[in-house]
Amino acid sequence: MPVRNWRLPRETGGADPWSTGRGRFGQVAWAAVLFLVEVFTLRPLGPSGRGLAVALLFPVNFGVFALRLVPARLVPQRLFLPLMVFGVAAAAALMAVADTGTAWLFAFFLAAFIGYRLSTGPATVLAVSLSLLCGAALSFRAEPGQHALLLMAGLSTGAPVLAGMSGRSRAQAVEAAIEAAASAERAARAEARALVLTERSRVARDVHDVLAHSLAGIGMQLELADALIEVGEPEQARQATAKARSLVRESLEQAQWTVRALREETLPFLESLTAMLESSGHHQALTVTGTVRELPTRTAHDLLRIAQEALTNATRHAPGGPVRVTLSYDERRTTLSILNGPGTLPLPAGTGSGMGLIGIRERVALMDGTVTTGLVPSGPRRGYWKVEVVIPA
Repeated sequence: MPVRNWRLPRETGGADPWSTGRGRFGQVAWAAVLFLVEVFTLRPLGPSGRGLAVALLFPVNFGVFALRLVPARLVPQRLFLPLMVFGVAAAAALMAVADTGTAWLFAFFLAAFIGYRLSTGPATVLAVSLSLLCGAALSFRAEPGQHALLLMAGLSTGAPVLAGMSGRSRAQAVEAAIEAAASAERAARAEARALVLTERSRVARDVHDVLAHSLAGIGMQLELADALIEVGEPEQARQATAKARSLVRESLEQAQWTVRALREETLPFLESLTAMLESSGHHQALTVTGTVRELPTRTAHDLLRIAQEALTNATRHAPGGPVRVTLSYDERRTTLSILNGPGTLPLPAGTGSGMGLIGIRERVALMDGTVTTGLVPSGPRRGYWKVEVVIPA
């Protein structure tokens, strides 16, 4: 048999099914009971002859039996098999020199222990060897007419190896079930963490969209007011300041709307998109084609944030330019297209965070859709900047 097969099964936590109780207390109790039984029944015991042989073999057998109290991880694998071979020889020798029947207890318990701690191949070899040695030892000392009976009794000493193998299989099945449960718990924790991170990213995108959309407009109005004051136009400067205050109020409403949208189970997409365009000053900018249908709340929320980011970019990079929004429904997809023409007002200071398009791509990816951005190359809207999102219906 190849050397690699002479191995211990994986440690199963030190549990041994051959104890009447559970855990270490049951194992120690079994060992104490066996020790007392053998001390009071094992004969002959004496300072010479067979009595001396029994007296010497008894502690040897008990020492091998006591290995069952030691967890497998504490016994080096390279030593365990030789110890079991030595134990088989010691158990057979004790049966050969002892007169009382309790000598077979060591052999029975050793066979069960071997089946539990060793893999099937080496355990079977040792159990057969134990049976043959014990059978030979008993039949050698048998009186006329008892050879067959004692031979069968000796051969039966290896039978408990089957019970040991069964106990090992049960222990490994329990360990596998525990490990599977632990793996499932780890997977559940990892999934929960991934969901938390995904939700955190979504909230971060929402916060960015609200702030970018609001602050861009407020900043532009304040810069305009400052420029008007410098050229001596206080009335128009006051109007710009009033517009900035109006944008602040709208920003607060947008923040409240965002929080509410995160909590709502349903979200009327078309009505919300129309209200967003009106509040941004883009009246009559929306065109709807196809049969309008309700979108899932998460999809509606993400499409609104994409539209808001596109409008923010239009305000930042092409202030005063025309904006056209098209919402198209068909049987297989929903398309949202936002176009903005060249600006007619001075560009506000600052270039933005650069996170807007990244946020749009992230949202579209979560919806399994596609996004197209860039200048319109031809047609009546040639030169317009387009953001077009297509998602499955």
